[in-house]
Amino acid sequence: MNNSPTPFGHESNIQNQEKTSILSQPGIVQGGCVFDSAMITLLPISDAVHIVHGSSGCASSMWGNLTSLSSNSTLSNTRFTSEIEESDIIFGGAKKLRKGILELQRRYKPSAIFVYSTCITAMIGDDIEGVCRDVREETGIPAIPVHCPGFIGAQSLGHRVAAQALLEHVIGTAEPDVSTDFDINLIGEYNIAGAIWNILPLLEKLGIRVLAKITGDARYQEICYAHRAKLNVVLSSKPLSSMAKRMQKKFDIPYIEESFYGVENTNQCLRNIAVKLGNADLQEQTEKLITEETAALDEKLAIYRAQLKNKRIVLDIGSFKSWLIIFAAKKLGMEVIPIITRDINEDGQTRIKTLLGGERIIFPCGSPEEIQQIINENQGDMLISDRYYQYSAIKTGISFLDINSERNYSYTGYVGMLEITKELYAAFSNPIWEQLHQPNPWDEEV
Repeated sequence: MNNSPTPFGHESNIQNQEKTSILSQPGIVQGGCVFDSAMITLLPISDAVHIVHGSSGCASSMWGNLTSLSSNSTLSNTRFTSEIEESDIIFGGAKKLRKGILELQRRYKPSAIFVYSTCITAMIGDDIEGVCRDVREETGIPAIPVHCPGFIGAQSLGHRVAAQALLEHVIGTAEPDVSTDFDINLIGEYNIAGAIWNILPLLEKLGIRVLAKITGDARYQEICYAHRAKLNVVLSSKPLSSMAKRMQKKFDIPYIEESFYGVENTNQCLRNIAVKLGNADLQEQTEKLITEETAALDEKLAIYRAQLKNKRIVLDIGSFKSWLIIFAAKKLGMEVIPIITRDINEDGQTRIKTLLGGERIIFPCGSPEEIQQIINENQGDMLISDRYYQYSAIKTGISFLDINSERNYSYTGYVGMLEITKELYAAFSNPIWEQLHQPNPWDEEV
């Protein structure tokens, strides 16, 4: 960890850690507030400096929560904070912010600078708009204010606040060198564990150019000319669909909401992009690509399908990965017994029934004993849930997979389906579960 002094008082590289969402309260350092989600949205813009105008606690509470990867610059991995102190609350921190920004611009030469307000600086009324305007005039470097104090609303609002900052200060401020009829923007994919790198090769094979990625593995300049795309593709991100709607109204760019998670979703997404771009040859080429990719995937899955077919999974629904496991299980001929150990809305329940053919959803209270009973009654072969229920799997003598483990692999596209299948197979074939139920060597008769 780099603790060298900076004009902001604190600069360091933060290790990845798991993010938990809790209701935000002003004055309490925690993840899951508007500021948190705004930074999650914009941090993947990797060649920009991201400055937290607030206490050092705000920066350290969430930086590095998600494994958003970059193929080039890693500048955004470094945190910068103005480290507001008691004297700054009394006299204001705008001058300190401006001085620090100028020093960072001199030292790092970033493509742009994003300045995030927090609860403290919003309440004392620091004018980050004015500071950013002065910096732009003095240095020519784009400085973008992001008004995201944690107390202004629910966590999901932060994504829309970040989108608003891009629409007001970034998109439409530059022109691409060339433009094609197959230029699209990908919105709402943050390249967690390299997810977007599974998607780009598919689009390249079809001759489709991703003009701007908003914001996974993005560069500031590409977002500036995102207004020249022919289509916006919103990927699994409802909060950013409002951004696509505003771009449709302002720049006349149509949009579709799609997903690259799961084979069927990937196929449908590619087809819909081709249809929206309105080229018959492209549509024909897309169908050919889908046929080739699915055939190649089926061939690779065959060895796993032979081992996993008809296995019964007791699956705790609710996390991101649980939906991917349902997609994989259907592809592999596995049976899923869905259980709910946390709150899930009616839309989620309907989605489960649609994916699993209307199967009954089991709603336990969440105690390990109830999970054990469900496993025994349904003759489950594997429990996939939170590690809190691992003992239930051990007690019943079946395999266990922690559904909330860190995402080290990308699960998007056809490659992603193969990765989740490998993860399932590895959990099933892990010898540790069988060894746990072997008699103790010291208990054997001599």
